[in-house]
Amino acid sequence: MAREAYQTPAARWTEGLEALDFDALGQIRFRSQAALWKDEPGGGAIEFFHLGRYARTPVAMHVVSDGRARRILYSPDLFDIPAGSVARRLPADLGFAGFRVMNRDLKSDWIAYVGASYFRSAEPFNQYGLSARALAIDTATPRSEEFPAFTAFWLERDADANLLVHALLEGPSVVGAYRILHRRQTGRLVQDIEASLHLRKAVERLGVAPLTSMFWYGQTDRSHAVDWRPQIHDSDGLSMWTGAGERIWRPLVDAPVVTTNAFADRDPRGFGLMQRDRAFDDYQDDGAFYDRRPSLWVEPVGAWGAGSVQLVEIPTDTETNDNIVAFWTPAAPTPAGASLAVRYRLCWAEAEPSPPGVARVVATRVGIAGRPGQPPRAGARKYVVDFAGGRLASLNRQSGVGAVVTSAAEVIEADAYPVVGTGRWRLIFDAATPERNAAELRAFLRLDGDALTETWLFPNLPAMRG
Repeated sequence: MAREAYQTPAARWTEGLEALDFDALGQIRFRSQAALWKDEPGGGAIEFFHLGRYARTPVAMHVVSDGRARRILYSPDLFDIPAGSVARRLPADLGFAGFRVMNRDLKSDWIAYVGASYFRSAEPFNQYGLSARALAIDTATPRSEEFPAFTAFWLERDADANLLVHALLEGPSVVGAYRILHRRQTGRLVQDIEASLHLRKAVERLGVAPLTSMFWYGQTDRSHAVDWRPQIHDSDGLSMWTGAGERIWRPLVDAPVVTTNAFADRDPRGFGLMQRDRAFDDYQDDGAFYDRRPSLWVEPVGAWGAGSVQLVEIPTDTETNDNIVAFWTPAAPTPAGASLAVRYRLCWAEAEPSPPGVARVVATRVGIAGRPGQPPRAGARKYVVDFAGGRLASLNRQSGVGAVVTSAAEVIEADAYPVVGTGRWRLIFDAATPERNAAELRAFLRLDGDALTETWLFPNLPAMRG
């Protein structure tokens, strides 16, 4: 297929599908009694999504049983469609937009595949948040970003009644075959993914295992907090476990301009977009429940070689825009005709499946430089980083804990101390504001030459947006 030119799907029923917006689609219900595997032991019934404004291209659906595949055909009789809906005037061979897997009660779902190559899970809190997708192509480059799409699915159940999804990925630059095994475990969903990728065209920036999330504002910079809720985000940081064994935490920001950071590595052990703040009081949202949004961790299987974890942050002024992307980019060129085999594991959970073993960053705050009650220090900002866990709770000011803070910008008066009445330690320092380009801040706490905490990274920007 990759040796053949890409054929753009023909636009069909454009006017009718345009009328099926979010609200109109919400009134169309798949009939639970028609769900695939509804009566199978172990649950996991499959329901299908109707086409609409935001997913207009039909996706071929198949079920695999005893080694043989059969096509699942669309019928309007599979859906409860309101009498006045434009969907009633669409053709009987319309097709499906995607599918979702239902919980045993057939009222809620735990994973959904719909739109290009996107999929997302509600595990472990029965609450959707960030998304994954099969592949990112030329994200945040001078080229137009390409969104290859799953054009066909084959659904199967293994011997343990786990869902096994085979998927065909197609786009102008790539053809790919995906095998995704789903294993629901206590407090998490694990997806074992194998992909065979074949490039039709050269790709400038190939994004493997891409994650997509939303970050508007949080505790770090409150200047963006124009809404009444204290924080609004699906994820609050990028967590990385490097091939050398270093654990890194990079808080997310609503960047003033589109910004890409590349964290070079070789054979990474994992990375992911996390939602670490789980306190309802920090969000006060009893509808979206941002405190329950899942975290998503990528664990490479086998050696991925040289490359970089890339983090793209896009400005936003609303919670409806996904403005955060993270993925792995191989260092080797990806020319036309190249083929890649990739294996990795996705874990949807509360936190990283492999705890750092050292103290974690639990808060990052930025404010006016200088000492409280004194005139502000001009040309600088104050950074306050709280750590918790590991050995910190058993240490005090006399233990010899030291702060290591490095940056291209001048660092002023760095100090670390235990926060009274808590198990936390606080790192506090001022850093000179760069005149032009952002200067990365890098910090951790250590004792007798050993790191006590993960490494905190943060962009010291030339000017904070007001």
